[in-house]
Amino acid sequence: MKTYSAKPSEVEKKWFVIDAEGLVLGRMASIISMRLRGKHKPMYTANIDCGDNIIVINAEKIALTGRKLTDKKFYWHTGHPGGIKERTMEKILGGKHPERVVEKAVERMITRSPMGRQQMRKLHVYAGTEHPHQAQNPEVLDIASMNPKNKRSA
Repeated sequence: MKTYSAKPSEVEKKWFVIDAEGLVLGRMASIISMRLRGKHKPMYTANIDCGDNIIVINAEKIALTGRKLTDKKFYWHTGHPGGIKERTMEKILGGKHPERVVEKAVERMITRSPMGRQQMRKLHVYAGTEHPHQAQNPEVLDIASMNPKNKRSA
């Protein structure tokens, strides 16, 4: 019996839309990263991009468990003496680009390689409910119904 290896011409890529309102960030990001890589398909081949295109809407209404909204801090350094800066998750979600929270969560779960960058180009995140990908006829992917823990209830 031979091991099946998919060819790029055999890969069928679909479009999915995910409504992130009330979904737990980490659980949603792990499902998105799995679908971007194509690991949910039986024809998955490690060296071929088998993944689907994912559209995430309502990224500003994402849910976090515990006290991560106020206690989770992101640090960076400006390069100057005493230039350490920090920002909480609450400030990022309330700021100009709340969609970056979802993008970075997924990006940290994808391999850091040329194929990983190619897979990240198939992720489209929008803060509101509108997106410009209606022509692709995306299917709705209901992550909340997959597991009761995927949706934050309070």
